[in-house]
Amino acid sequence: MTRAELVISGRVQGVFYRASAQQEAQRLGLHGEIRNLPGGEVEAIVEGEKSRIDEFIAWCRRGPPSAEVEDVRVRWSEPRGEFRTFRVTR
Repeated sequence: MTRAELVISGRVQGVFYRASAQQEAQRLGLHGEIRNLPGGEVEAIVEGEKSRIDEFIAWCRRGPPSAEVEDVRVRWSEPRGEFRTFRVTR
């Protein structure tokens, strides 16, 4: 088990990015949250098996069809176990 904090930039707000990412994270059995940031980026925090998180990161680099992802920054850390599901916030 591990944790990754992602900041996704590009055209990622207003294009169903968060809802689509939630579906992907749930499909992969990950826990965490995703939210819009004031500067137009999206932040995701995910916990789970590293291989599943790697799949989620690969999905985030593509996003849903209407998104235009420019960059995904990832920071790895130890899991905190604070999430029971994967939710969209803000």
